[in-house]
Amino acid sequence: MEISESTSQTKILLESGTNELEIMEFTISGELFGINVAKVREIMKAETVKKMPNSHDVVEGVFKPRNEIIAVIDLGKYLNLPKSKNSGKDIFIVTHFNKLNVAFHVETVVGIDRVSWEAIKKPDRVIYGAEEGVATGIAEYKDRLITILDFEKIVAEISPESSIQFESIENLGERKTNDKTILIVEDSMLLSKMIIECLHKAGYKNTVKVDNGQEAWDYLQEVKTSGDPIKKHVSCIVSDIEMPLMDGHRLTKLVKEDSVLKDIPLILFSSLISEEIRIKGNSIGADEQITKPEIANLVSIIDRLTDN
Repeated sequence: MEISESTSQTKILLESGTNELEIMEFTISGELFGINVAKVREIMKAETVKKMPNSHDVVEGVFKPRNEIIAVIDLGKYLNLPKSKNSGKDIFIVTHFNKLNVAFHVETVVGIDRVSWEAIKKPDRVIYGAEEGVATGIAEYKDRLITILDFEKIVAEISPESSIQFESIENLGERKTNDKTILIVEDSMLLSKMIIECLHKAGYKNTVKVDNGQEAWDYLQEVKTSGDPIKKHVSCIVSDIEMPLMDGHRLTKLVKEDSVLKDIPLILFSSLISEEIRIKGNSIGADEQITKPEIANLVSIIDRLTDN
């Protein structure tokens, strides 16, 4: 089947806060991987690219579909997987996240599956090298395992300037230390570390970090039963959207439907923020939604929502 179809017009038929997502399955060297459909702009046949001098080793080059220059990353090379002997049918998956368009060179696209975040488990140890590992989750679907890759981490490693910049905090001017507690809900060890360092630099020294929406919800239940005022333990929640077990949309829905927790400001800080995702977040009560890596903007929003 010739693949040149655009996925940008495909609407994910998921209600807001159902804790589900759609995964596009693809293969490299016969192994099965997945990407959230919300990150995919289109898929097309691989084509000749123009090599760029002094580029990262895994960057094949650039190509220009429809008057737009897009970098191509050899995903198999990044993962240290051998090349296919039949590369004539290879595919480019063109993605859009963090306000960037990047193409990933893969072998074949298998199809699209609808799964629950509960069926996606965080890998226990390092997978496919690197300090944290590039697998953000392992999905179980119809007796097969699909490795969900952390595409944000891949791009951040190849192009650090596209990720969170500590220097942007300095542009906020002189900051004062305060004792308000910020709950960080982020499954990426790399990104959560960067977010926390930036918040500490901005004066928010009290941070609580959890790995996913389920851990955040469990923590909030403990806070509710402690007998203390909620704001003593949580003044603001900053949550990613894509997370194993429970995503940020489901967490938002639960928090905003809870009579005790609903007044806690909740910010969705995600690479996925688009017009469609923004509508989704608004419908479940998110107080603000901003795109990574706008960390200075995040701090300003926390200031405003916590009346700092």
